[in-house]
Amino acid sequence: MSKQDQSEKSEGRPELPIERGFPIEKINKIAEKESRAKQYYRPIYTMHKWWARRPGCLFRAISLYSLLDDDTSLEEVEVYEPGENETLGQNGLSKQDIIDAISEVDMDDPEPLWDFYPKDVRIKNKKILDPFMGGGTSLVEASRFGVETHGMDLNPVAWFVTKKQLEAGQTSVDDLEDAFEQVKADVADEILEYYRTPCPNGDHEADVMYDFWVKELDCVSCGHTVPLFKDYRVAKERYSDEPGYNVLCPGCGAVTLVDDWQDDSDCKECGNSFVPKEGNVSRGGYYNCPKCGQKESITDGIQDQGGYNLRLYAVEYYCEECDQQGLEKSDHKGYKQAGAADKQLFEDAKRKWNTRTDLHDYVPDEDIPPGHMTSERNPVFDHGYSQWTDMLNERQLLCLSKILKSLSSLNDQNAAEYLLLALTDGLRYNTMMVGYHQSRNHIDNLMRTNSFDPPMYPAENNIWGIEHGSGTFTAMFDQVKNAVEYAAAPTERYIDDGDTIETSEFAQPIGLNSEVRQGDMRNISSEDTYDAVITDPPYYDNIIYSEVADFFYVWQKILLEDVHPGFDQEKTPRAESIVTNPFLDKTAEDFEHEMGEALAVINRALKEDGTLTFTYHHSDEESWGELLESLCNNDFEVTATYPINSDLNKFIGGEAVSFDIVIVARPTEERTPISWRNLKINIINQLEEIQESLEENRDLTEGDIGVVEMGACFSEYSKHHGAVHRSGDIMKAKEAVQEIYGIIQDNALGEQDLFLALQRNPSPSYNDFNKLLRRSEASEEEMREKALFRMDGDDFILGDWNDKQRQAYLQTKVAEGNGSLTVLDKAHFLRYYYQEGKSTKEYLEDWSTDDLEELCEGLAEATQDETYLKMIGVDTSLSEFSDD
Repeated sequence: MSKQDQSEKSEGRPELPIERGFPIEKINKIAEKESRAKQYYRPIYTMHKWWARRPGCLFRAISLYSLLDDDTSLEEVEVYEPGENETLGQNGLSKQDIIDAISEVDMDDPEPLWDFYPKDVRIKNKKILDPFMGGGTSLVEASRFGVETHGMDLNPVAWFVTKKQLEAGQTSVDDLEDAFEQVKADVADEILEYYRTPCPNGDHEADVMYDFWVKELDCVSCGHTVPLFKDYRVAKERYSDEPGYNVLCPGCGAVTLVDDWQDDSDCKECGNSFVPKEGNVSRGGYYNCPKCGQKESITDGIQDQGGYNLRLYAVEYYCEECDQQGLEKSDHKGYKQAGAADKQLFEDAKRKWNTRTDLHDYVPDEDIPPGHMTSERNPVFDHGYSQWTDMLNERQLLCLSKILKSLSSLNDQNAAEYLLLALTDGLRYNTMMVGYHQSRNHIDNLMRTNSFDPPMYPAENNIWGIEHGSGTFTAMFDQVKNAVEYAAAPTERYIDDGDTIETSEFAQPIGLNSEVRQGDMRNISSEDTYDAVITDPPYYDNIIYSEVADFFYVWQKILLEDVHPGFDQEKTPRAESIVTNPFLDKTAEDFEHEMGEALAVINRALKEDGTLTFTYHHSDEESWGELLESLCNNDFEVTATYPINSDLNKFIGGEAVSFDIVIVARPTEERTPISWRNLKINIINQLEEIQESLEENRDLTEGDIGVVEMGACFSEYSKHHGAVHRSGDIMKAKEAVQEIYGIIQDNALGEQDLFLALQRNPSPSYNDFNKLLRRSEASEEEMREKALFRMDGDDFILGDWNDKQRQAYLQTKVAEGNGSLTVLDKAHFLRYYYQEGKSTKEYLEDWSTDDLEELCEGLAEATQDETYLKMIGVDTSLSEFSDD
């Protein structure tokens, strides 16, 4: 799209760089790395768990490209070089350069403004809103530009986490450390005494890193006690050079090292022969009695027997004394059988918990509320859990309550709240709802699957923590402290020529001029107030945050109930949440209606020339239709869309079906009538121009280009929403999306189209093939299997009918007679047979179709070979065919 076309599109209002172009490639490179290592890129977001956080680099880029516009003046922007706090004019750039860069951004080259991504840019006289702030990423990143930021969220946990993130830049690290040292002096020694074990190397004690437990049920037939092991792995060996797995002997209970846990093994203690892979739990939630063979449902067994028993069977230890003596790692760290002293220590803690009733005020007393996540998705009640405290054992309750009581006595409320974040975030690793990752040798994270999924053999963490281990209170405090240090002097990481570069510290801290509120965003009364709304709204069929956030909420409210609003209820708000919830009978229609209400509030809160920029998780045509319908019905016009791979799973799991999309929209009141036929022509003309431009100037995949094209189509449609005439009716947005989908998808090449395109090229290369493949629905792997192409060194060889490997593939497939031949396979086989002088009559009787004739015409035209026509009986010369 030319700059002239773009200017006409937004006549009468300042145009934003993000509406002309967005550096998708640059952002994706950083996002991939940031998603894997938030603790290095942006420690502020590791302060506490919140769900579905987008990478900070994405929202920083959105802020940079959304808060500047064509009307930005020299007086409204400041730019500094991180570290020295010198104006960029002294370092090769000036304020005029950023003004020039704003106008230079376009779809072909969105990068002029990107030069300022790692700079300390300050933008004056701008106010933004995030009405669905969640974990606060948009507010944190926008605040770094010095703009006024306002946020709101219905969930009190989200409000509290974001509030502390925004306050972190003005918080003293020394005060935090002083508060931590007070708590440490108060309770650390006593807690650590409950995580000690006899050292295997002498008459002294070692520290316990993890205790390993297993649930047990009685056999309903013979009464034999059955440990609920799926297999008998304890952990992969990591402390010695000897490969293999530490496994539990089901005979004597010893922890023994074996070479292959999936094969026959012998216990080194008792000589028992067993296969560690063969436990007592089978697929579908059943346990099998090893004595009589009876099979029973685990949840039925729990209900019938009034619960389950827990048995401590192993520990992972670290001995500081042996380490200091210089013993090998395998001697001072390792796995061993839980002995009488280990079990007695737990009984001591249990007895202490039952007698220290004063500490019971510092653990939740709420019942687990029924809901979709607890009653339907993973029914915790069927597993014997009724209160939140059922998810912990008595030693955990004792230790956590001691820490929480100590926090309540701190005089520094701000420091106490940061330590509270460390405590509640650490709950993900400090309940009996987590297991141990045997192959990676660390404790699991309860929220890894965003659900409450009870393990059969839980792992108990050392709650206070020692030098080794993860998820402890000490480790989580270090994360909070790192976040506060970062917030006071943030840095930025970017990629230059493949190298990751970290800037010096920025002079401006996070969170200045920020305000957040807890409540329903539909109660926002602001009108014509905000220059931009930047947000990540809820998705109708995604995680029900209110239910999983209760896990943190019930602990946080113990200290916050009388301090902050929103912490005075038994659970976080449910019915008001804008999300489908089958348990509450909240449907997709309810979500659509409530999102419409939210969009109306946002439209009212925006200035006349304001913009709404938000991320959206797209997976199907229906969700696009619902989104466009809601936007248009609430007087928004889409002005751009961009694909962003901002989910870690998309990078490491190869997901290709869904996209995370950035959508830019403007309030609008003018809609002009148009016929669908004319609108369709406008759309197709834009698509051809966009695709050609992006393929020539940008390094984007075909899927990415398709999303940009979709945005252009939506933009064109939204100018006419409610006034698109088709066969006497007014077309709806969902109908338009279906048609637009078809237009874009029809432009995709199939396998036959791709092959024909290559045949038209006298000397096709792999680069030519790869470029076409990006625009196609074809599979490189399948085309290679069909011998349609191969690589001979650096040479790209097209598998035509006369290629030996292609012929061998075709003869095999025809001989199999399994009906899996493609039309192209049939054409090549017939061409080969015809050339050999063999009769094709038998095959033509079965294969002759319009599709075959159409393809043969294409092959004849591409290769200038009339034989393709003659072999199927088409009495037409190539010249006559071409003239047609």
